[in-house]
Amino acid sequence: MLGMIPGNGHPFSWSGIINSYAPAALAQCPYAGITKYLGAHPPETVGIPGARVTHLWTDDPSEAPLVAATALIPHVVQKPEDVIGHVDAVLIATDDGFDHVRRARPFVEAGLPVFVDKPLATSLDDLRTFIAWGKAGAALLSSSGMRYAPELDPYLDGHSDLGPLRWVSSVTAKTWERYGIHALEPVFRLTGPGFTSVRLETAPGFELAHLIHRSGTQVTLPVIYDGVAAFGTLHLCGQNGQATIRCTDTYTTFRRQLVAFVDFLRAGKSAYPFSDTVELMAIIIAGLRSRAEGCRRVEVAEILTQLPL
Repeated sequence: MLGMIPGNGHPFSWSGIINSYAPAALAQCPYAGITKYLGAHPPETVGIPGARVTHLWTDDPSEAPLVAATALIPHVVQKPEDVIGHVDAVLIATDDGFDHVRRARPFVEAGLPVFVDKPLATSLDDLRTFIAWGKAGAALLSSSGMRYAPELDPYLDGHSDLGPLRWVSSVTAKTWERYGIHALEPVFRLTGPGFTSVRLETAPGFELAHLIHRSGTQVTLPVIYDGVAAFGTLHLCGQNGQATIRCTDTYTTFRRQLVAFVDFLRAGKSAYPFSDTVELMAIIIAGLRSRAEGCRRVEVAEILTQLPL
């Protein structure tokens, strides 16, 4: 488990979900939300069979002892590369998409499978690098945890009676480059690939992405910088009805995400194609280009044609 930056406590939560946790140490975790949702499950019920976080590195070395104590991690290393030769795979646990190539490179070059926290990349150059690594045979997986939110289940795989989707809204917090993927990826699960364009409008403390899907579905993704209370809210409007979804089961969401990575390691194949992740990143990058260029509408193909697909 590698990396921890301000505002992102995944080494606490992800490691705890895989390994189980020590209640007394968890009580000292600086992320109250993690203490609440992880602590709601008795330690003896927590863990992913056959998987274990054995090594930890955090950007700030002073944070590592509490993470290790909380998630029962036996080894804290001095630098990330120290885990090479001692682990079967690594998780890059930071959501700084602009820095993921640097963080992942030593492990890709060492031939280790790598899970990269969302968003995988926020620039064309970095996305090109990940695509090249994938084509060369690197085992890479990346996603927002929201892909696995259990609240989406009734609306997937043709189970919904809403009919063809006409409009979808999905709310997130922080910024487009850091948390836009959390709003986008659950919508992507509902619509599938095929987004054609995006326009990102801005106001103080607020961004609004408007996307069009090839099916005709219109999508709006509000990014409310201080909107944590509204995070994970989706509104689906179909030809036959509508529904509001509140994604609140964070524990199950993250556990499913981590199990998917473990299954990927065991089977050598992801449950979804890497091309889905590439399209998602192309949409994020198109939104950034829209914002930088006067909020113009950017065709997703404008980004994809610049990639070595």
